[in-house]
Amino acid sequence: MTGILGRKVGMTRVIADDGGVIPVSVIECLPNEITQIKTTEKDGYPALILGFDELKKPQKTRKFRHLGEFKIPADSAGKKGDKISVAEFSEIQSVKVIGTSKGKGTAGVIKRHNFSRGPETHGSHHHRQPGSSSGAVTGTGRVPKGKRFPGRMGNDKITKKNIPLVSVDLAKNLLVVKGPIPGSIGSLVRVETN
Repeated sequence: MTGILGRKVGMTRVIADDGGVIPVSVIECLPNEITQIKTTEKDGYPALILGFDELKKPQKTRKFRHLGEFKIPADSAGKKGDKISVAEFSEIQSVKVIGTSKGKGTAGVIKRHNFSRGPETHGSHHHRQPGSSSGAVTGTGRVPKGKRFPGRMGNDKITKKNIPLVSVDLAKNLLVVKGPIPGSIGSLVRVETN
């Protein structure tokens, strides 16, 4: 088993045996159903398509709100309709979490790229502007690719690797991982083994 789809519940803290406080993120991973099995002969690579968050009114072509593909070893067993739960993570020490970061809308260069502001007094008109945009005007006469400008901030796919798995709650279908994970509360996340 290589992964599962879940939903970010939020953050809390866990008291360790030595009295230390561990900040943790809680992920609710209701059992995922195998909706399709890809094979090397038919598709070119072995993988599972998992369905998460079943719709209240299933449609003809759609039963789940979210689908996710996870590559598996060629000799893995499993069939369509089987359920994958958090019990698969009981013996695992660390995981990889993939999610979409919070969208912050259009942001300027100070917030988005950590630019410094200009002087505020003595008639300066350069406070929070990005400054020169082209650089060597006499050479290329154009804006170089990758120039940092104001624009959309956040709402990006973020992958965090080697996150320690603190605990697994089989009764409530919860995975508890150390530290923050990307996304807002209630957002979809992928949890994979390293």
